[in-house]
Amino acid sequence: MKNLLLQLDTDTQPSTFDSVVAIDSGADVMFRHGGVTTDQVEGLVHGLIFTRAPSKLKHSAIYVGGSNVDAAEELLNAVKKTFFGPMRVSVMMDGNGANTTAAAAVICGGRHLDLKATQALVLGGTGPVGQRAARLLIRAGASVRLASRSLDKAQKACQQIAEDLQMEGPQPVAASDPTSVEAALQGVQLLIAAGAAGVTLVPQAIRQNAQDLKVAIDLNAVPPVGLEGVDSFEKAVEKDGQICYGAIGVGGTKMAIHRAAIERLFQQNDLVLNAEEIYELGTELEG
Repeated sequence: MKNLLLQLDTDTQPSTFDSVVAIDSGADVMFRHGGVTTDQVEGLVHGLIFTRAPSKLKHSAIYVGGSNVDAAEELLNAVKKTFFGPMRVSVMMDGNGANTTAAAAVICGGRHLDLKATQALVLGGTGPVGQRAARLLIRAGASVRLASRSLDKAQKACQQIAEDLQMEGPQPVAASDPTSVEAALQGVQLLIAAGAAGVTLVPQAIRQNAQDLKVAIDLNAVPPVGLEGVDSFEKAVEKDGQICYGAIGVGGTKMAIHRAAIERLFQQNDLVLNAEEIYELGTELEG
């Protein structure tokens, strides 16, 4: 029986990238829908699940994506509401690659540090990748500082994460200039830069002088990079006494997680793969 994947994308044109990865990961047939809104979800999902007996529904699955991560989360919630009894399929949400990227970043950090004994700093922490990375780090036992150029935005993001986790959230910090970035790095062993593309968040000299920093991970592949002096292609390269990853260096782990998650969708019909579940899958791949 063919594996069917229903792709629900928030953008007008569904992501070609996501479609290619899906086909390479076991989807035989794609049904690609762009510009999807929550009121359209029920009809699309029911069209997928009502054509096969419950025992065959593991061969049907749903992928939710798009550049608007908040809208993709809303689509995921709408999808879950359409299921009832045995009439359900597995679903994965990875809007703008935020879940797989955050999972990969935290996993790369965990290769070199005991996260339960780590002070982490997430720059660009109010964005979708940054918030997810902070959330995953806290669940893994790390102490986390979440930084934004705006302290108010950082505080709101930290409060939301604490509410979501029902546990103590990250510490909000402002990092808007070299002086405040240098202060935020004090006592930090793991740095994840998840800022906007083409924006340098940490000058090279400040990173080099961060005495406690052990692992530096940049998730911006568009020049200029987020961590000055860390090349996009670097993967676990030691520089200035620090293990450094560029965005493309993290990308191999991200892609492995993405492919494995798609494959997992077709193994059973009741999975919901969001940030935490995707991270757990990634840790399984690490062995």
